[in-house]
Amino acid sequence: MNLATNLEASAFFFANNPAVRQAGKETTYAQLNERANLIATGLIKMGVAPGEHIGLCALNSADWIAFYFGVLKAGAVAVTLSGNLTKNELSILVPHAKPRMMFTTEARLEELTRLKDSAGLEKIICPGGDLSLEQLMGMGSGSFKALDRDRFDIAAILYTGGTTGMPKGVMLKHEGIHFSAHSVSHSERSTETDVALCFLPFNHVFGQMHILNATILSSGCLELLPSFDMDLVLEAMQSGRLTKFFAVPTVYMRLLTLGDLEKRLGRLRYCFSAAASMPVEIVRQWKERTGISIAEGYGMTEAMPVSYNHYHRHVVGSVGQPVDGVEVQVRDGSGKPVEQGHEGEICVRGPIVMTGYLNDPEATRAAFWDGGWYRSGDVGVFDTDGYLYIVDRLKDMIITGGENVYSREVEEVLYTRQEVQECAVIGLPDREWGERVTAVIVPKPGQKIVPDELKSLLKSRLSAFKVPKEFFVVDEMPKNPAGKILKRELKKKFVGGNE
Repeated sequence: MNLATNLEASAFFFANNPAVRQAGKETTYAQLNERANLIATGLIKMGVAPGEHIGLCALNSADWIAFYFGVLKAGAVAVTLSGNLTKNELSILVPHAKPRMMFTTEARLEELTRLKDSAGLEKIICPGGDLSLEQLMGMGSGSFKALDRDRFDIAAILYTGGTTGMPKGVMLKHEGIHFSAHSVSHSERSTETDVALCFLPFNHVFGQMHILNATILSSGCLELLPSFDMDLVLEAMQSGRLTKFFAVPTVYMRLLTLGDLEKRLGRLRYCFSAAASMPVEIVRQWKERTGISIAEGYGMTEAMPVSYNHYHRHVVGSVGQPVDGVEVQVRDGSGKPVEQGHEGEICVRGPIVMTGYLNDPEATRAAFWDGGWYRSGDVGVFDTDGYLYIVDRLKDMIITGGENVYSREVEEVLYTRQEVQECAVIGLPDREWGERVTAVIVPKPGQKIVPDELKSLLKSRLSAFKVPKEFFVVDEMPKNPAGKILKRELKKKFVGGNE
């Protein structure tokens, strides 16, 4: 089994259909498959062997897709990193993943060159690097069949939390990603006539699995934007090209501010939201104004999709029923399944579940109950019809605008400032962002906290979405008898701002 055979099948049956459209330029399935073949055989000629890690650190593009499938065709493992990583983030993730080669852009060349010796990185593929993509392809052949791999072999590694100091690289197998793509395509009734807009990054599970791989499997067309741009999104919709729209809740909220939204949708038939909880009121407003339900599902990097809110019986507020072939249980703290209607941790078993965390056997063991049941860290409950509802999260993670922010990552940077005695980063409810990252700080005696200075530091070390939008200064933190800061008490204290 090789995930890249999905591209080969689409190129066989729909050779002249557009696979990718970007900035007015179309790439057909035959062309995309040929480019992936050239990349795969070029990598093999350079000595890349099955199972070796090959990195991608770039923004969405047709070249990104061709390189991704080229890596898979060669039997290697695609390590997909954000194209917006800072120097500090790269210095942690690259040595952890140890990719032998990296496809990137000139914007990341200096940082990656600095890491070559220490991180085991041999070749950087980009303009000005060790070789360009065109040079790599010039070494290869346009005729090639994907190397056969075991269904349990790792196909891709995606990172979940950024630079916590203990990065989590989620290892996903060929069978799992193929199953995920098939589940999405089936649930969405996807066909070769669909055109899906994608401005969500391919390093993220939503962009890579739900949009990219599912669209390639169903032979549809991906219309790419490098990032969310309201004018470009509206132009694509109004053109009548799009049939499917994928976004995070914040984007739907912004679109609802348009007075003539209904006239701008073109041929849009399907809308999906993921990566953060969608407020029920937003779903209702969208349906009333557009006539289209915002479909939702449930999943995470470690297991996607777990559930789907049905195409023909959409229940507002729910994330739907478990997809075919995936088992879901709600368990108590001891790992015992609870009765229907009772809350507990959502646990998942099936082919979609990750193999484990790269180089982290301890975290892998902690993520599973016996029998292969993955512990999501999310609290949920089933209704009498088998629809799943997300109640809360067990994990100390903030979801802002669809992006995951780990509190400790931000806290570690704040603690580098000499004026900070204690700090806690929490997520407070926000109508636009879902949650807004908020820092609560106890200053050292005689020291003053200047938020603008802290923001400047954080922006130099972290991606922009991780930087707190608010800073609160307090005299002391609420703590339990063991001295642990009680973040739930902080949230209670500060909730009530811009919800």
